[in-house]
Amino acid sequence: MLSIDPASLSERENYKFLIGSIIPRPIAFVTTISKDGVLNGAPFSYFNIVSSNPPLISLSIQRSAGRQKDTARNIIESKQFVVHIVDDQNVEKINKTAANLPPDQSEIELANLTPVESIKIAVPGVKEAKIRMECSLEHSLELGGSGTPGCELIIGKVVQFHIESDIYENGRIDPRGLAAVSRLAGNNYAKIGEVFEIERPK
Repeated sequence: MLSIDPASLSERENYKFLIGSIIPRPIAFVTTISKDGVLNGAPFSYFNIVSSNPPLISLSIQRSAGRQKDTARNIIESKQFVVHIVDDQNVEKINKTAANLPPDQSEIELANLTPVESIKIAVPGVKEAKIRMECSLEHSLELGGSGTPGCELIIGKVVQFHIESDIYENGRIDPRGLAAVSRLAGNNYAKIGEVFEIERPK
């Protein structure tokens, strides 16, 4: 087995080891609004649950050449955002939103996604997702980097769930109906494959 000190590696080498090892990763498609009223959308796979009481989720938004991304800036300024689960029916459109656009252009329009109003926040979601979560900002932290931060860690509180009725029954979500896709490394994604059950010890 190889044993490697990450301090001896470049940022890119560490990145490749991390994204190749920590798989599969769920993908959040995040919508935000800029201070000029532009609806922004971008996918992030550094995403997970933090807590269920209260319902909190985390996003780590990496900086590019030390520059804060539009999504992070919009969340910190407006304190609101919507998280959507990426599935096998919307992944192609959502992949288009990963394009580097200037802040005054909307990725939602580029990908022909359909904005839909939220109930508790001002940021719209998109109709093409089977699950979306309206979120308010709980915490933001600047982390990492050498000299300048490498990312913004965003903790959001879910204030409203929207779940397609076809995949919901008795308080549970059907994983096959949701058909979430996950991120691997490079250009690779994964679908839900074989599902197996192991009983947890008491």
